[in-house]
Parts: sequence; structure tokens; C-alpha cells
Amino acid sequence: MFYRMAVLLSIFYVFYVKIKLVNIMNFERLISLREDRDLLQSDMSKVLGVTQSNYSRWETGKEIIPLRKLNMLCNYFNVSMDYMLGFTKENKEVRRVELSSIEIGKRIRQIRINNGVTQVELSELLNTSQSTISAYEAGKTLILTAFAVEICKKYKISLDYLLGREK
Repeated sequence: MFYRMAVLLSIFYVFYVKIKLVNIMNFERLISLREDRDLLQSDMSKVLGVTQSNYSRWETGKEIIPLRKLNMLCNYFNVSMDYMLGFTKENKEVRRVELSSIEIGKRIRQIRINNGVTQVELSELLNTSQSTISAYEAGKTLILTAFAVEICKKYKISLDYLLGREK
């Protein structure tokens, strides 16, 4: 019984995060960037190494774009993540980088410490475990897009800063 409840709560949270991210991300911007360059979804899927149907789900907001693929898109279109996600109306100059889970982990830790938050408190904000936060901070795994967006919103920081893209 407890296991079923835990599974249902996890499923509910995934849908909740997806709904929130759909409201956050500016999918029209992703579409317009592609269309302004006369590219098809199939062209973008080749650039990103994914199927066209997978790319389509990102444009329609049915799936959350993984950070590495979002970074590839931003590098390809030479736009900031904040601009791509609709956090800002103006594009700003950023560095084209390969994401480093170690550097991102250091920034997550610094943001957490600067805001006087424990790993447990951050894990509660993100509805995950303290060990997941620890793994992010140690650079053992790359943070999920939804979690990165939540941290940026909560602590009013740029996603480009969090991911080491700001100049």
C-alpha cells in the first residue's frame, strides 16, 4: 500500500513539474528560432542527435528538454538559455560551453550556501532526496532541467549563470 502511494505521488509530481515547465518555457521562441532559419524539426533532430518525434515533443511542451540538449540548442542558435526559455525578452551574449556537472555542482552548492539553505531544505524544495542534491553538488550527475529552473526561479538567478554560460 505504501509503495503504491509513493509511486502515485511520484507520478503526480512528474506531471506537476511538466505543467509548471510548460508554463515557464517559451516554446514559441524555440519554434520561431527554427522557422526563422527555414529549418524543419527533422533538421533540428539531426543536429541534436534525437528523433524528430522526440524533438517535436519538446517544441509542443509534452517533454522537458534535457539540459545538454537545451545547451546544444542555445549554442546552435547563439542565444542565452534565459532568452530561449522566455525568462528575458532580449538575448544577451553568453559563452558557448559544454556543460560541466562539476562546475554546475559547485554553483549549486554556492547558491545554496549563499542563501543559507541546507541540502535537506533544497531537496524539499525540489521534492527529491538529499542524496540527489549531494550528487549534483559533487558533480556526479547533471541536474535535471526542471530542478535547475526551479532553483533559478526561487533564488532569482540566471540559468546561464548556473550553467556557466555567462561571460
